[in-house]
Amino acid sequence: MNTHTHSRPQKDATDDSQVETFQMLAWKWNITAAKQLTADREPTGQLAPQAWAGMLYLIRIDHAHAATVDLDEPLIAVPIPEAGWLIIDGWHRIHKALTQDVDKLPVIVLTPEEELACRIFGGEKSPCWR
Repeated sequence: MNTHTHSRPQKDATDDSQVETFQMLAWKWNITAAKQLTADREPTGQLAPQAWAGMLYLIRIDHAHAATVDLDEPLIAVPIPEAGWLIIDGWHRIHKALTQDVDKLPVIVLTPEEELACRIFGGEKSPCWR
């Protein structure tokens, strides 16, 4: 089960109530940090939304929000060891693209080091909160 929510306050954080997170099963990422890393970056490529359509049943989609998203904003993906990569930001854009027959969306793929810096928990390495 995946959630796309705000994280709970951390004891070392002054105010993380505005931190956007994405969780897929036992993995969780700080999307706010991922967006900061990619803010000035050009997309690394494009993806076909149709290839990801089967995963939408795992994602809670707010249809009203999905109708308002900008399809020009790049999705953010991370490498998952021995599994390929996973979209951690952009599922509402994928949903909208599928409903509007858009066949390509821009994507930025984080490096393994960037993924680890954004990961809150999950995987073999357990980074500190960022």
